[in-house]
Amino acid sequence: MPDTIEKGVPLFEGADWDYDKLKVAFDAIEKIAVEELGLDTYPTQVEVITSEQMLDAYASVGLPLMYRHWSFGKSFAYNEAMYRKGLQGLAYEIVINSNPCLCYIMEENSMTMQTLVMAHAAFGHNHFFKNNYLFKQWTDASGILDYLAFARDYVAKCEERFGLGRVERVLDAAHALMDQSVNRYARRGPLSFAEEAKREQERRTHAEQTFNDLWRTVPTKATLEGLDSKEAAELKQETNRRFGLPEENLLYFMEKHAPKLEGWERELCRIVRNIAQYYYPQKQTKVANEGCATFVHYEIMTRLHQKGMLTDGSMLEFLHSHTSVVSQPDYDDRRYNGINPYALGYAMMEDIKRICLNPTSEDREWFPEIAGNNDPYGTLRDAWANYRDESFILQFLSPNLMRKFRLFRVRDDAAETNMRVDAIHDETGYRELRAALARSYDLSRREPDIQVVELDMAGDRTLVLRHAVYDGVLLDEKTSQMVLRHVVELWGYPVRMIETDAVTDAVMKTHNLAPGT
Repeated sequence: MPDTIEKGVPLFEGADWDYDKLKVAFDAIEKIAVEELGLDTYPTQVEVITSEQMLDAYASVGLPLMYRHWSFGKSFAYNEAMYRKGLQGLAYEIVINSNPCLCYIMEENSMTMQTLVMAHAAFGHNHFFKNNYLFKQWTDASGILDYLAFARDYVAKCEERFGLGRVERVLDAAHALMDQSVNRYARRGPLSFAEEAKREQERRTHAEQTFNDLWRTVPTKATLEGLDSKEAAELKQETNRRFGLPEENLLYFMEKHAPKLEGWERELCRIVRNIAQYYYPQKQTKVANEGCATFVHYEIMTRLHQKGMLTDGSMLEFLHSHTSVVSQPDYDDRRYNGINPYALGYAMMEDIKRICLNPTSEDREWFPEIAGNNDPYGTLRDAWANYRDESFILQFLSPNLMRKFRLFRVRDDAAETNMRVDAIHDETGYRELRAALARSYDLSRREPDIQVVELDMAGDRTLVLRHAVYDGVLLDEKTSQMVLRHVVELWGYPVRMIETDAVTDAVMKTHNLAPGT
């Protein structure tokens, strides 16, 4: 970095940017991020894109390469219309969890905003991607770009060979099951996107040379008629074992066992579930990830200003944007849409820093391990590495912050006439509030827990799914029927879904759907 920058000369003046200014600003940001905040990031590739390219990235779920699908075009048309009419803005940046980390910044941004988004994305998000345990365990940052290129080319070849309609039919069904097609608790070996494309050819060659003998050896109705109840139960248990039931990953089950799918259709299911797995950590770390990036950009921009490397005008422009991002509308505000993850995440990072440097007696009681340790950045780096939203909130949300956000818990029981406030700002209430808020970020409660539990091999090959119902919340009838049609499309035979209470296993509702209905 030039010596003049070290002596307090502003990195830039005015709103206009060019690539030389971006490089100088990036170097200044990197120096603070690494030397003062102790961040550890992937190498970064910053690319400037147009508003249309940003809309295209929106449509393809934020990925730089993607196969074609009608839903992406629909999303692009909608967002473009909203943007052109002034009814919707665009993100300042998009960052990709890859190695090197891709950071896309908008050409319409001012130089101040370019500096802000590089600090936010190229260092805040980048550090989180590289170090958080969920991303390290579940994603392959080094191989994702090559895998996306393979997926795009493979889908295009399938469209050319088998027709657009057949390919879209499989992709429509696979997309409908994405949320129920991740491995949540166990892994089947290391996930390497770099190896997936190579293994596709091996799987295709193997399928051409062999056949799946599993379906030939399953019991028939005639076989079961001669068995007593104990023998039938044992045979049913053996069948479930051979099919790996229960199975939480629906697309994995379809890929391996759906009787009527062809090899290329199974590969499409595999592509979609691999992309779903890639996004799995991001769905669990919205508060922590955005809080990390927002805290990092605030620290870096503040230090640049303190060093005389940002003008007062640039700092005011930054603060206007920053305060808008971290604002939390009141519940009766028309803009209210739940708790803003940027607001909660950033507030928790700032609160942790305060607890480490200037704790109160209350802080020392609630957080004896970190209160007054004078190592805020080390404490935050540990939190960013080892927690997801649910555990992060359960561990670090303080009474001070609960008072600041004016949180309370309301019990809304459908069996009761009135709602009741049952957790307020007292010793017991703080703990119940924190646990309730943390629970709201638990994916097992936010997304339906649906698993394949049984196969009726003696009859019409009905596939039986089980939905574990929490707090009495059943699936929406219309939506569940629409999704079940996609399950039937892939399975090829009748499907039954049983909704049972997660605690008592009592059957609450049953859905049945057969091909052609």
